[in-house]
Amino acid sequence: MGEVERIVVFVMTFISCNALLDLSSVHQVTGTWMGSATVPCTYVPSEGFTQQTLRWSVERDSSIATIFRRDGSGDHILLSKFRGRVSVPKHSPGDASLLIQNLEMPDSGHYTCQIIWRSTDNSLITKEVTTTVKVVKVAATKPIIRAAEPGLTLPAGASASLSCEAGGSPPISYRWFRGAPAGPAELLGGGAELAWPSLRPSDSGTYFCEARGRAGAAQRSDAVRLTVTGLPTTTAALQTSGGTTEGHHSTTVQDDSSDKEHTVTDPVPTTQVSRRDTAPVGPFTDT
Repeated sequence: MGEVERIVVFVMTFISCNALLDLSSVHQVTGTWMGSATVPCTYVPSEGFTQQTLRWSVERDSSIATIFRRDGSGDHILLSKFRGRVSVPKHSPGDASLLIQNLEMPDSGHYTCQIIWRSTDNSLITKEVTTTVKVVKVAATKPIIRAAEPGLTLPAGASASLSCEAGGSPPISYRWFRGAPAGPAELLGGGAELAWPSLRPSDSGTYFCEARGRAGAAQRSDAVRLTVTGLPTTTAALQTSGGTTEGHHSTTVQDDSSDKEHTVTDPVPTTQVSRRDTAPVGPFTDT
């Protein structure tokens, strides 16, 4: 009877661990051409079972080939077209997901994750799960303009920038315009960011961006309004201090003791001095 109990316990343990070691994935993964995609393959690690071998294979046109293999000797990428583009987490127990970068159209296919575990009594358990990968070309989405803090109303002299963001198959190119998306507009240049190191009042206006991907037509964003207010603080201070007229600086001094007023005018680059006395000026005679 004791032997039967031990067998029952072993079978129940085996069934329990077998359930815990089930692989989880999804039916299909859709990836964007030239983008990246993760094909999930996960399980709950179980005490007493050690992962021995992990293998990823792909089936295309009724042909099956091994892409990736991990065993006691390390990681091995067996198909040259996937070298430098695929990887599996190394330090995440229970995560055997396959990351594919720089997706190409021929990467579409059926991907199988197979894992072999060894138990403490040297028995082996093998599980596998298959996921369909579909690579598609996606046109650029309608771009969105984002403004850096503190917003779109700024004083003259401040710096500002706008960024353009769109989804779709990379690479995505961007262009910036001044005007209305549906009307006449001035092309300002390319790049995902439009920046002003020092704003001027003439920079006030309406701006929008355009995004174009490898597939589909170009898409234009909604317009945003940039408002530049006032003048830089330093410039305003220079224009409001003192009296400056056509390069001359005038100073009036009142001398109480002599009841005389002196006006000194300093043009640039010469200096002219005029004097007005309250007493009449006439010929002088010796007494």
